[in-house]
Amino acid sequence: MDPCYRSRVSEPPDRLPARLRRTLEVVYGVEGVTGARVWEWEDRVAVGVRPSAVTTEPDLLRRVEAAVSALRRPGETWEFGILAEDEPPDEGALDA
Repeated sequence: MDPCYRSRVSEPPDRLPARLRRTLEVVYGVEGVTGARVWEWEDRVAVGVRPSAVTTEPDLLRRVEAAVSALRRPGETWEFGILAEDEPPDEGALDA
């Protein structure tokens, strides 16, 4: 595993760093998101979402990316993707 990897999503929500907690709150606020995970490295953030049955994946990813744009830091890379259906949710993820 990458030594710079910092995943706090499996921690209880009240113990998450404020930025990760806010990212999850914003992502879950996007219509059509039924599950989410956020990973953070030193200069990169990855967001995975599970779409509802009534939304298309490309549209959902565009809306999630737009929703979190204000949280980006200069020089930081953000990646967005769809979570696999059989992937269990993280215990610490905020539930919708």
